[in-house]
Amino acid sequence: MPAQLKPSLLLLLMTLALAAPANASGLDAGKNASGLGVAYAGAAAVADNASVLRYNPAGLTLLEGTLFSPVATGRRHRYSFNDRESAGLAGDESGQAGQRQTLPHAYLAWPISDAWSLGLGIYSPYSLDPGYNDNWLGRNQFVRTEFDSLNFNPAIAYRVSDRLSLGFGLDYRKIRLKVAQEGARDSDSAWGWDAGAILTLSPSMRLGLAYQSGMKYCSPALPSAFPGVNDYGRFRTPGVLSFSVWQQISENWEAMGDFSYARWRSMDEYDRDSWRLSWGAAYAWNNHWKTRFGLAYDRSPITDSQRLALLPNSHRLWFSLGAQYRFGKASALDFGYAYQWAKKPRLDYDSGGPRLRGDYNTNGHILGIQYSQGF
Repeated sequence: MPAQLKPSLLLLLMTLALAAPANASGLDAGKNASGLGVAYAGAAAVADNASVLRYNPAGLTLLEGTLFSPVATGRRHRYSFNDRESAGLAGDESGQAGQRQTLPHAYLAWPISDAWSLGLGIYSPYSLDPGYNDNWLGRNQFVRTEFDSLNFNPAIAYRVSDRLSLGFGLDYRKIRLKVAQEGARDSDSAWGWDAGAILTLSPSMRLGLAYQSGMKYCSPALPSAFPGVNDYGRFRTPGVLSFSVWQQISENWEAMGDFSYARWRSMDEYDRDSWRLSWGAAYAWNNHWKTRFGLAYDRSPITDSQRLALLPNSHRLWFSLGAQYRFGKASALDFGYAYQWAKKPRLDYDSGGPRLRGDYNTNGHILGIQYSQGF
């Protein structure tokens, strides 16, 4: 691999390997449609279908009966490069990049007694497949890299009392990396865990606390010269702590909020931590229809000095809308949409000769559909 690619891959892998709901640099593929409609506000406290195990396994005890929730999410991110006095490079000054992807997810939850519940989630946490036009001036500073992941998440939950539920889950995650120009491939798998608690303050208010552990990966292609990577190419990602609240305000209105935090500064590659703040609300029109909306702010761990053409993301705002149609007590169809906007990320990359300098216009769209069936 070319020398300038190696730090790019290290930064990319370590950022992607973080288990969202904390900021994943805009690469989160979306995990369900019901949460997408409120920008995932209250994710660790809202327990209305089997996908709750993705955010807080304790929520499994709040579900009634056996539930199955298949989900399909599609996303499109676009990056438009604006040259700002790059040097030593030739080609088209306006690089256009982006990706369009559709990803499946599935969740199953079932009670085994009045107090115990089990769950299983299979989903793709994040993916990446960007590309620029062939004549872009930064084509020699950028190597097209494809990245995908698949996670298996079995979980168990216990209802301690009418007010308190606890949950625990295991995560087995497979990641795969392909560097298109070099024909190089790399893959690895890792184990992690997640745990959570839900406190029911009243029938109309719940608090959720959840933690997702970091994971240890090994990529032999990564040199040990980089901080955090040992002689065998091993490195560890930080965990994510989330706090959520859900409240039934009136017969028709419910509101939810969420704060998630990951301490990236514990790793030498990052100058700051990431966090995510979201708020959402839902309105039930009748026994069948419910509409949702939400806002969120993602603070990225990537600073201007660390930004690469491979991953030109920064802080993001989310604007979300959603709807649910309930066929009956045991089945429902959810739709969700989110628009992501970032304030012109800047890029200034010097490979020891040519200098790629500019900024981006960037936005993203995520669309999800989900069916929940009870048995």
